[in-house]
Parts: sequence; C-alpha cells; structure tokens
Amino acid sequence: MQAHTFHIKWGMVIDIDKCTGCGACMVACQAENNVAPVTEASNKLRTLSWMLVYQLSNKQDFPNHDVAYLPRPCMQCGHPSCSTVCPVVATTKDEEGGIVSQVYPRCIGCRYCMAACPYHARYFNWHDPVWPEGLDKVLTPFTSVRPRGVVEKCTFCHHRWMAAKEKARHEGHDPSHLAEDAYIPACVDICPTGAMHFGDLLNPEHEVHKLSKSPYAFRLLEKLGTDPQVYYYSKREWVRRQGDNYLKHEKTKGE
Repeated sequence: MQAHTFHIKWGMVIDIDKCTGCGACMVACQAENNVAPVTEASNKLRTLSWMLVYQLSNKQDFPNHDVAYLPRPCMQCGHPSCSTVCPVVATTKDEEGGIVSQVYPRCIGCRYCMAACPYHARYFNWHDPVWPEGLDKVLTPFTSVRPRGVVEKCTFCHHRWMAAKEKARHEGHDPSHLAEDAYIPACVDICPTGAMHFGDLLNPEHEVHKLSKSPYAFRLLEKLGTDPQVYYYSKREWVRRQGDNYLKHEKTKGE
C-alpha cells in the first residue's frame, strides 16, 4: 500500500542519554488520556500503559556495566502494519500530521493490529476500566474512556493538537502553521530532564528535524521498513545497536 504524503509530520526525538527512567512520562500519559490505574502489575490482562519505559543493559560486568532507559510510545509508523490488517478501518493513517488514528467505535476487538505491531504498542481492553472511588471525577473531558473489547494506543495526545489549532484560529493565526511549542504531548510536557522533544519532522526550524538528522539518531527496528516517526538519540554505540537487529559484523550507524 502506498503511504500518504503529508505537509506536516509530527514526530518525537527521545534523548536516551538524558532519560533517567523516572517514569513521569508514563504517569502523565495515563492521567492525560484516561488510562485507568494498574491494580495488579503482574496480571497482564489488566495491565495497560500507552507509554512504557524499558531498561537496557550493555550486559557487561562491573566496572564496565552501563544501563539506559528507553521510553516507548506508539511509533506512528509511516508504513503502519497495524492499519493494513484492520478489517474494519478502525485504524488509519490518512490525516495531515501523520498520526496513526484509532477509531474506538469501529473496533471489533479482533486484535489483528496487535499481532501486526512489531513494537507491542497496542493494548486490548479485556475488562472495563475501573478507577478508585473519587478518581473518576477528575477524568479529562478531552479523551474518551475506552470500554472492554476494543484496542487502544498512544495518539501523540491528538486532542492537544485539536486544541492548539482551535487556539490559533481564535487568535487569528494559521492553524496549519503552529509555533513549535504550540502542540506538545503530555509525556514531552512533563519530562523533567528535557530528554523528549516534539515537533514537525519536516520543518527545518524545529528541533526534532535537526536531531533526527544527527548521526547519533536511530529508530527502533528500522530495518523492518516501518518508517517510525519516533526517533531516539544516543552517543553510546551499544544503545544504538540494541535499537535494531545488528549482525556482529555490521557497522553501527553513526560510527
């Protein structure tokens, strides 16, 4: 299937060398998008998080041991394998900005998209969400609550983009040319170390465009050809090698 061409391509660059693995991005994502709290983390049928932070290790002994932390939202792939397998067009990539959508009322819960996603970024609601008493009163009105039987995932806080465009119209500005900081997902907004950057990958004036062109930038499983809109950045070679399936004799990108 031929990929759509966009004038705006929202993307994220995560500096692995600055990430401390604090998990603030996970908490902000859950609060912003009405993801119910995890009641039992060991029960994978009740565990749901659009943003996960993985710990990486260079697998060497002390004193050469080193770790890194890798936040993983939906990659918003340029060639999303999830959308091509969906039998009811519940997930598409046809809106300006290049965000992979998830239309919950259309989803029939077949989970083909989950099987097709190489990043395990999609989650199925086996149960209706449950919030502790009183917490249901502070749900954000900008994101729908998903019932059992549907798949959900990160949307780059799409509702924040809608709000930014509406604000631009109200102020008499062009909503198709937003300032770099006008639309920022909650995870990027909360990051205390400034490890996460967000903007238009096609705009040379945006920081994500510059960072994505760095020799230290890489994408997860890039060799699959999914063309993710989430980039990572690290000056540590072993981190970049773990981002893709390098063979031992292959030269690392950026070295």
